[in-house]
Amino acid sequence: MSEHDIDGSALLFKGAPGSPYTRKMLALLRYRRIPYRFLIGAQAEALGLPKPKVELLPTFYLPDGRGGIEAVVDSTPLIRRFEQDYAGRAVVPPDPALAFIDALLEDYADEWLTKAMFHYRWSYAADIAKAGAILPLWRNTAMSPETHQRMSGFFSERQISRLYVVGSNVVTAAVIEASYLRFLDLFEALLTQQGFLMGERPGSSDLGVYAQLTQLAKFDPTPMALTLERAPRVSAWVDLLDDLSGHPASEDGWLPLSELRDRLGPLLAEVGRVYVPALLANARALAAGEASWSTTIDGQPWEQPSFPYQGKCLQWLRQAHAELPESARQEVAKILAGSGCEALLT
Repeated sequence: MSEHDIDGSALLFKGAPGSPYTRKMLALLRYRRIPYRFLIGAQAEALGLPKPKVELLPTFYLPDGRGGIEAVVDSTPLIRRFEQDYAGRAVVPPDPALAFIDALLEDYADEWLTKAMFHYRWSYAADIAKAGAILPLWRNTAMSPETHQRMSGFFSERQISRLYVVGSNVVTAAVIEASYLRFLDLFEALLTQQGFLMGERPGSSDLGVYAQLTQLAKFDPTPMALTLERAPRVSAWVDLLDDLSGHPASEDGWLPLSELRDRLGPLLAEVGRVYVPALLANARALAAGEASWSTTIDGQPWEQPSFPYQGKCLQWLRQAHAELPESARQEVAKILAGSGCEALLT
């Protein structure tokens, strides 16, 4: 398939409703009013579109500069790419210090909150049953009952067998669930003060949090019930984030730096409490060539396989911090002081 076979006014990508990162990018495109074509199931293969090196959802099909099409994955760099390619309604704050905090919270959502999503979905009977029944049908609602039954079992068995990859097991379950409940309490409290993490307009961190909550708060029965009972504002917020194409995105909507530590300090302390120790322990294991790592998170033992991608996440955060102007680094230092997050940057 050539570049000329794609409507140049619309971004072409494939995904699935059960993929948080698909929902993240759909929300981005709607908010930024970027035209798109969304492929589900085998539509991409039917069009002869290329496969990415690592098959992840969503997959975007973008011009490769040589008259062809390349398959591109990974929501975080894609968001930054589209910030350059499309003007207006940005989700990366213009202030560099605020942009760094936004990136840190986006990373927490993408790489830590997803542990809760994966854990709840594949650890509880009701959640396993719903996911096993629905996820295959999101690829093809016309599949036969026999195929549906077979695919349901395949999806469930494969995902349950991979729980260890994100660190979910009988030892870590209590840490994951306690952290999710604290997150709900913190975000519920924040939403009484402002509309989004980044103030009165969404940043990339809002999209990252929203993505995981589309599953935790709106699909999987166990965390959905917990979210509704404990944090009704959070549940309502997810519905609002589905389509922000009508949001005014006013330039003065960003959270002022003078209010950031007061507003986001408690959430940053949660990041420092659970995610930062995991990132650092993973980085040490990768540097030592170790296949797994163990540490203490929130006073409890934690063990999981080493994850090269999260090693890259730490490198990207440190690089972004190193590239900040000196004044912005000083602002970030004041904001993060005592949160535990400052350990990422030393």
